[in-house]
Amino acid sequence: MNIQVAVLCDAATDENGKLNLLGAFDTIRTSHLPAVHPQCSIALRIAFGHEDEGSHTLRLNFVDADGRSIMPSIDIPVQVQIPGDSHFGTRNFVVNIQQLKFEGPGLYSIDLAMDDESRASIPLLVKHTPPPAPPAPRE
Repeated sequence: MNIQVAVLCDAATDENGKLNLLGAFDTIRTSHLPAVHPQCSIALRIAFGHEDEGSHTLRLNFVDADGRSIMPSIDIPVQVQIPGDSHFGTRNFVVNIQQLKFEGPGLYSIDLAMDDESRASIPLLVKHTPPPAPPAPRE
């Protein structure tokens, strides 16, 4: 198994085996906490070989810097079957997430595991930039 693409983005689609990405990012800036990100997608492209054939479970965990989940984990069943005349096969995975809530600033990550074996991590930094203080009244 080879993870060719693992990214957090504004949107993604899988069209006939082509992975389309829009607005890949690794930082969210917010003026208010808790922050709610309205919509994003986790996009993955994974290549499998004959040695990977069979049933697997892909697990995605969105966690904070302390490893605490900020949303329930996502388990995706994966059935791998490579045609005999092929050396590998690729699969795209797109997971859309709405109303993702961040309680505070800091480093977050989306941890990827296949059959409970860690395979990759997508980092995300949430930066808090408070709005400027209103100007002091003139006397």
